[in-house]
Amino acid sequence: MLTKADRLATLRAALAAQGVDGFLVPRSDEHLGEYVPPSGERLAWLTGFTGSAGMAVVLPERAAVFTDGRYTTQVAAETDAALWERRHLIEEPPEAWLREHAADLRLGYDPWLHSEGFLKRLSGLNLVPLTPNPLDAIWQDRPAPPAAAVLPHGAELSGESAEAKREALAASLRQSGEQAALLADAHSVAWLLNLRGADLAHTPMPLAFALVRDDASVRMFLHAPERVPEATRAHLGNRVSIEPRANLARALGELSGRAVRVDADATPAWFAATLRDAGARVIAGEDPTRLPRATKNATEQQGARNAHRRDAVAVANFLAWFAAEAPKGGLTEISAAARLLDERRRVPGFVAESFPAISGAGENGAIVHYRVSEATNRPINADECYLIDSGGQYPDGTTDITRTLWSGPGPAPASLRARYTAVLRGHIALATVRFPVGVAGPHLDAIARRPLWDSGLDYDHGTGHGVGSFLSVHEGPVAFSRAARVVPIRPGMILSDEPGYYLPGHYGIRIENLLLAREAARQPDQAKTFLEFETLTLAPYCRALIVPSQLTTAERDWVNAYHARVQAEIGPSLEPAVREWLARECAPL
Repeated sequence: MLTKADRLATLRAALAAQGVDGFLVPRSDEHLGEYVPPSGERLAWLTGFTGSAGMAVVLPERAAVFTDGRYTTQVAAETDAALWERRHLIEEPPEAWLREHAADLRLGYDPWLHSEGFLKRLSGLNLVPLTPNPLDAIWQDRPAPPAAAVLPHGAELSGESAEAKREALAASLRQSGEQAALLADAHSVAWLLNLRGADLAHTPMPLAFALVRDDASVRMFLHAPERVPEATRAHLGNRVSIEPRANLARALGELSGRAVRVDADATPAWFAATLRDAGARVIAGEDPTRLPRATKNATEQQGARNAHRRDAVAVANFLAWFAAEAPKGGLTEISAAARLLDERRRVPGFVAESFPAISGAGENGAIVHYRVSEATNRPINADECYLIDSGGQYPDGTTDITRTLWSGPGPAPASLRARYTAVLRGHIALATVRFPVGVAGPHLDAIARRPLWDSGLDYDHGTGHGVGSFLSVHEGPVAFSRAARVVPIRPGMILSDEPGYYLPGHYGIRIENLLLAREAARQPDQAKTFLEFETLTLAPYCRALIVPSQLTTAERDWVNAYHARVQAEIGPSLEPAVREWLARECAPL
């Protein structure tokens, strides 16, 4: 088996044989998604970095891995500094680094793995498309592509039939004068056709492409079409064809003279190039399913409430167990995460974790997207901070919750409690904000940071992300982030509220609930429509880390009201001992 150094050297030799000097290796796969199957883990195979966002650049004499602030510590731990420079994806983006170090070089890239939007940012560089991917050719033990069964997601869960969704999309195409739209994002295909699957470990969907026509017909392309059972074919109906991926080039070739919508930021560059070669007119436009998918209908909203209520029982059982066991010692990051997963497995309808749990004690909690392994697993010691960020996938909803806990039995340091309370205040500020229609996530990001900014503190990640409905736990296009697109928040959108504070080498703090946007009650003299958030997550905050005197009266009242709601909605479903613990934890501050 090739070592990491051998892999890099072998790739360089393969590139030289093809007449190029460098190569770009993104984290994403052919669907440009955040989560990829084992067969798409090219970045991890080459560099060792296993985070969910990043890119590698290989040049003849140097190589670099680019990651954002969530992974600064992780990339340093997982990659060999003798082989890889570590660069910040935002502060020093690949395009700037390449213009400085590779302006005169021939740079290879796989057109299936990069969007046209990204490639335009590299304009002026000498880019060479390479197919097949030279890295795939040297990855000798590459796993096979996923081939899980493709299953229907009924209207009783989706709230709308696939036929109705197809008709609405087709009508929008006709209105814009387009004859077809290309969907490369597998989430979009799953949502449009009401399909789910298990091609990814934590996002329940099949990996598929789709070509949607203005007559509401759809051609779906995926690996191993035989994995679509008869029941699913009947669910799709005769207006949806199921074809192997090998048919894509021919299908695009049949669109000569047609106007085809392609999302330049969410579609591999190969598609637009193939369409243009065929004589089609490529119309740049957003994936037509993104906003409808992000705006949950009434059925999906109620499903989210139901899923969070059931999930909260598992979380409460875990928190009560942790409160009893952690002061004794003997717990580890892995054993704690395993206990929470065991609790969720008892919840009716549980399908999978919505992402690998982030279970970090002490200094590991300061690694924003830390993923515990046998090599890094450490004890959860008495009297230290522990961060657990986790979620579940249920047919009626997707959950994501973070709680920062104190292991006890002694009191937490005053400085830690002050930092936790500042994070909690920012969390409350975002949960309680009212805002006019037209406001977007980037406009609200600072609200959650204000209590930390007042003390000269901050965190190097967005404050929140969109969440799917039994789909990806990270869903665009909305987000509470300065780096996010300005997309107005709509009623029905679900976003996370998760400010944090991280002291490298010591501890990490993050508090996360999911919020559902809804129309707010009108106020006297209100001239426009305002929105507000409904908190979906139901779990107590860590009393041992709250400084009540640092909360305003309104903030303290909000926490008390939230805790009373948690106790009322979850308490009756708990065993007596856990119910008693919850009552103590939810007592008024």
